[in-house]
Amino acid sequence: MRRNGHLTPREACRARLRPSSPARTPRPWHDLRVVSSAENRAATTRLANGAEWAGYLGVAPLVLCLAGVGLLPQYTARELAQRSAIAWGAVLLAWAGGVHFGLLLAGRPPRSAARLAGALLAALCGATAVLLGGQRGLALLVVGFGGFWLYEHRRLGSELPEAYLGLRRQLTLATCMVLALTMFVSDSVGLS
Repeated sequence: MRRNGHLTPREACRARLRPSSPARTPRPWHDLRVVSSAENRAATTRLANGAEWAGYLGVAPLVLCLAGVGLLPQYTARELAQRSAIAWGAVLLAWAGGVHFGLLLAGRPPRSAARLAGALLAALCGATAVLLGGQRGLALLVVGFGGFWLYEHRRLGSELPEAYLGLRRQLTLATCMVLALTMFVSDSVGLS
């Protein structure tokens, strides 16, 4: 070995010819029999943190719409910000129902007509809010989010993970607050 710690070419060739430790077989991340529990917990934690951030970032466009309704100088721009808040709120409400629809398709909670109706009602409520528009649409979204939160916690609370219910509680509270504030600001700036 040289003084600087590097191998000479001859030493490097010999090192390559020596049998090295056996290659580690790749382990699929989803196979719990192969992946250690520590690796599985770390992957789950990363996924949960990413899902939480995505959920909180989903509320950010509503905050921007609230700022637009209150701060934009032109009436048409404020109205566009209000309609954008309604549309994005409808998307978020339909997404929340879509989570339960996906669980039903996977057979997670036992299938029933009431659970299917609960999952689909969120999307119908969002679509109706878009059609109503204005402060009525915002109010319907607040009622829709609150009603869906009650449905999740009262009817499905024992079947859903506690971390999911906690995240949904926080996201629903934030979404309802921002939509209600948008409704109040809309009224103060003269939007219907």
